[in-house]
Amino acid sequence: MELLQLVSGPEIEKKSFEIIEHEIGNHGFDEYRWPIVRRIIHASGDLSIADNIKFGGNAVTEAISALKDCKPIICDTNMAIFGISISRLQQANPSYEREHILCAVSDPSVIKSAKMHNLPRSLFNIRHFKNMITDSIVLIGNAPTALWEVMRLSREENLKPACVIGMPVGFVNVIEVKEMLVESDLNYITVTGRRGGTPLAVATLNALAILASRY
Repeated sequence: MELLQLVSGPEIEKKSFEIIEHEIGNHGFDEYRWPIVRRIIHASGDLSIADNIKFGGNAVTEAISALKDCKPIICDTNMAIFGISISRLQQANPSYEREHILCAVSDPSVIKSAKMHNLPRSLFNIRHFKNMITDSIVLIGNAPTALWEVMRLSREENLKPACVIGMPVGFVNVIEVKEMLVESDLNYITVTGRRGGTPLAVATLNALAILASRY
C-alpha cells in the first residue's frame, strides 16, 4: 500500500477548495454566498448539494451584522457548540466567548418539560431562549421540531432572529419544515430535502464568521 502524501490542515483546505472550484465550474452564487456554499460542499464532500442550498431574505448581511455585534448563537445540539470556531468568531468580534453559543437540551427544566409533554427536548430548548431569539443567530442542524418552534415564535410572537441556519437532517418532518422555512419571511440559509446535519450548519456559521471578519 502506497503512503499518502501528508500535508497540513490549511493546505488540505486550500487544495480542497481548488478542487471544488475546478469541478463545479460556473455556479452562479455571488461573492457573499459562494464562500458559504463552498464550505458546505467541503463539509459534505458532495458537489451536488449546491443545488439544494437556498438563501432567504437578507440572511448573509444580517448574519454578518449580528456577528459583528456579538449577538448570541442559539443551537439545537451541544455538538454544535464545540464545532463552532471561537477564533473565527473573535475575528468578527473579539468579545465572543464560548458562553455566547447557547444550547439547553441538557438543562433539567428542558428535560422536565419534554417528559411532561412527551415532545422533543429540542422544542423546549428553543423556548428556553425565547427572550434572546430576536436579532440572534439560530443554528438548527438536527431537529426539525426546533426549526418549527422558531417559525412559530416568529409568526405568533413576532420574535425574529437575524438569521436562521435551518439544516435539520432525517426522514420525519424534515422536508416539510424546510419548505415552511422557505415560504416564511425569515432570513434563512437552508439545505432543502432530507440532507443537512450539524456539521453543515456549523460549516455555514464558520463561513459567516470569516465573512464578518472581512466586511
